[in-house]
Amino acid sequence: MAGRRDRSQQLRGSRIAIAILIGIFIGCVCAVMFPYGFFNSSSSLKVNERLSKSSDQVGSSACESPERVNMLKSDFASLSEKNAELKKQVRELTEKLRLAEQGSDNARKQVLALGTQIKAGPFGTVKSLRTNPTILSDESINPRLAKILEEIAVDKEVIVALANANVKAMLEVQIASIKRVGITNYLVVALDDYIENFCKEKDVAYYKRDPDKDVDTVGKTGGNHAVSGLKFRVLREFLQLGYGVLLSDVDIVFLQNPFSHLYRDSDVESMSDGHNNHTAYGFNDVFDEPAMGWARYAHTMRIWVFNSGFFYLRPTIPSIELLDRVADRLSKAKVWDQAVFNEELFYPSHPNYTALHASKRVMDMYEFMNSKVLFKTVRKNHELKKKVKPVIVHVNYHPDKLNRMQAVVEFYVNGKQDALDTFPDGSE
Repeated sequence: MAGRRDRSQQLRGSRIAIAILIGIFIGCVCAVMFPYGFFNSSSSLKVNERLSKSSDQVGSSACESPERVNMLKSDFASLSEKNAELKKQVRELTEKLRLAEQGSDNARKQVLALGTQIKAGPFGTVKSLRTNPTILSDESINPRLAKILEEIAVDKEVIVALANANVKAMLEVQIASIKRVGITNYLVVALDDYIENFCKEKDVAYYKRDPDKDVDTVGKTGGNHAVSGLKFRVLREFLQLGYGVLLSDVDIVFLQNPFSHLYRDSDVESMSDGHNNHTAYGFNDVFDEPAMGWARYAHTMRIWVFNSGFFYLRPTIPSIELLDRVADRLSKAKVWDQAVFNEELFYPSHPNYTALHASKRVMDMYEFMNSKVLFKTVRKNHELKKKVKPVIVHVNYHPDKLNRMQAVVEFYVNGKQDALDTFPDGSE
């Protein structure tokens, strides 16, 4: 019964739409044929009189009166303008109608596109769809990049780092860690000639984008945060080509191959800025407002932000929409890319705003470790210091990045047990 009701509603809607379009078309025809109205006899007689007179004179004389020719031209031009305006209105109304129908039936179309409709199973057995389908790759959007990725990618996945001359020292430490672990699907997006030549010297795969004024201005002179914001524009082509992308800032040391530790069940898989289970994975934060009396306690859900310097994107429509949304907002205002990245991921739909429908996963905070976890917790705990070997360490909480990156290598790679001890918990 529900299916028949839906079909009857859709049929009724289609009939209404057709009736509206027919009415608009008839209006256009009438406007052309009767520009002065159906019941304005004097005006119609004037037009007919003009036309008949001009017709008689064409037959009787080779020389037409300039005044009457101009009058006819004026009438013709006026009718043409009205006709063009009506056609424009028809197009606009048709487009509005199409969008309205698309919006009202969008959810059902998505379900049909993803698979056949099914009945819900018994209690405790129902699981929602977690993994969106990947897009069809389109190599025509960047054949040169497609060729590079085909050569270096492993299982259609690649690590991507953006760099300019300002971050060369950190990039060098990162490249050394990449080679030490044996990662081959690593690509540097060279934002200037200096890094391009540096990659050639180090025998590291790189990609130099075609000239782009908006990107090049920041890419060649920007600092760490400015360059970081460019990734949301640059990564789009990688996803369009059908590749999963693990984005890495240059202040990261690789200690294991991260692809062996990904779940790949979500559109976005990101490391956290959280420093314990509560902050990294979420918690119920109770807000106390004594003035409310009986209702003084309000429960809120909190989670510390995803880190926009290390995340994995599957090549799906929601992932590409995320990049588009963040890039658009960054182009219109001077805001921190990480704040925008998280707002787009977590804000729910509400009046005048439709949220991004992307699935997301937080990475294990001890495997994908930020520098607050390392320097404030792990190095002070004998068991953690001994047993935990992270996949990567991201020196995101501290400004003395290069020195701490080198200390991470000394401790985890070279076994120097006191390599981390001289640094303060935070920044001085």
